[in-house]
Amino acid sequence: MKQKLFTLLLALIGLTTMVCAQDEHYYVDLGLPSGTLWATTNVGATTPGEAGTLLHWGGTTGITEYYQCTNWMYYPLCEGADCTLTKYNSNDFYGTVDNKTALEPIDDAATQLWGNEWCMPTREQCLELANPAYTTMEWAEEDYNNGIRITSKSNGNSIFIPAAGVCWFGSGLSYYNEIGFYWTRELYADNPANAFAMTILRRTLHIATRSAIAVVACDLSEAVEVKNP
Repeated sequence: MKQKLFTLLLALIGLTTMVCAQDEHYYVDLGLPSGTLWATTNVGATTPGEAGTLLHWGGTTGITEYYQCTNWMYYPLCEGADCTLTKYNSNDFYGTVDNKTALEPIDDAATQLWGNEWCMPTREQCLELANPAYTTMEWAEEDYNNGIRITSKSNGNSIFIPAAGVCWFGSGLSYYNEIGFYWTRELYADNPANAFAMTILRRTLHIATRSAIAVVACDLSEAVEVKNP
């Protein structure tokens, strides 16, 4: 099955970015080997530079108050603490073991908020997106917001990933326009209280692990279409 990934950018000044409509959302083809197409906006955003919806990993309802960001009491897949996980766990120290390591559609915010033809990206898709063999990256501005613009080496199409900030200890959004975190749909199995995230740090894109509860600022950047073209 050929996957399509959808990014955060509609167009670049001086470039024509090909986008296509799918259920009122748009994607762009970066010519990646996997065939992945990326959404032009974050889930919950109306323009490429907007942050979008704040989410816990595995949550499908956006965060409405910052005190919910780093409090396990508000994490939907546990019973109030990181050692009481009820799903996506491979270690009995952390709660109920089911050995699931990737979000199911019912817990995938992109699927639930945008429809069955969309889902969050895998770690491998994010690594492919950042691979210098396929794309170039530059610090840029879109809709008055800073972020990273990723441009395809094969066709010149591009996306924009905003530096949407981070929520530290429930105190509000910090480092807006400087850093950002975006969930993949993959759990970090060695520590099931963490999941893989795509991170904007020091104006560079990284793939790292983050606490499923502690990092929630604007971290739903990509969606993936999974039906055949």
